[in-house]
Amino acid sequence: MHAARSELSLHQRRRAPTAAELDGIPWLRLLSRGEGERAARDITVGDARPGDFVCRVGRPVTYWFGVIEGLLKMSTDNAQGQHMTFTGVPPGGWFGEGTALKREVYRYNIQPLRNSVVAGLPVDTFHWLLDHSIGFNRFVMNQLNERLAQFIAAREIDRLANPDVRVARSLAALFNPVLYPGVGEVLRITQQELAYLVGLSRQRVNEALAALQAQGAIRVEYGGLRVLDLAALRANAPGQAAAPGQSRHAA
Repeated sequence: MHAARSELSLHQRRRAPTAAELDGIPWLRLLSRGEGERAARDITVGDARPGDFVCRVGRPVTYWFGVIEGLLKMSTDNAQGQHMTFTGVPPGGWFGEGTALKREVYRYNIQPLRNSVVAGLPVDTFHWLLDHSIGFNRFVMNQLNERLAQFIAAREIDRLANPDVRVARSLAALFNPVLYPGVGEVLRITQQELAYLVGLSRQRVNEALAALQAQGAIRVEYGGLRVLDLAALRANAPGQAAAPGQSRHAA
């Protein structure tokens, strides 16, 4: 019985959300009572494990997804078989609104980097809320605006040669309070998980984190990272980076 249960897909393992899980969904509080009741009734959650696919390239959209707990990565494989990671999705983040709006197939994969709890709003309910809720429309518009800025920044990060700057900018993106309100000041992430997202070795990420901690931008804590100066992370520009072999400290 246990073996058969473990072979069920993430969709087949879906369940109703708990009251605490619903409380962690940021856009629900923007809805009217009737809108919120319908959305809460239609939301399902799944306990995603590494190896599961929340979204898969070429599959038709069925849900608008959000992270209640854990950490996901958005990635794809190009024609040459090279794996490319676009971004991570920490707690509080909802994603795929562009695909849901157009009812298209997914152009990326979403997978958990660790055991995670993922919520899904059926795409038909997503469109019903767009038709009936001003608050929901404003939330989605803000999401799309922030997402555009995020991917422009990600494009720039991909072209940066300085590893310290890549790590700083990538961390700043994960601490975005609009896209990921569930993160707060502490991001629960391991150095290996961050290495996957940034595209660097764990050792190089460790060196970059040490430099950022010396600057006073972050503090490495057990099981995660605490942001002390988000502006400093965002301000790590290529022109401000020290030459290889030089340490960079706050003035």
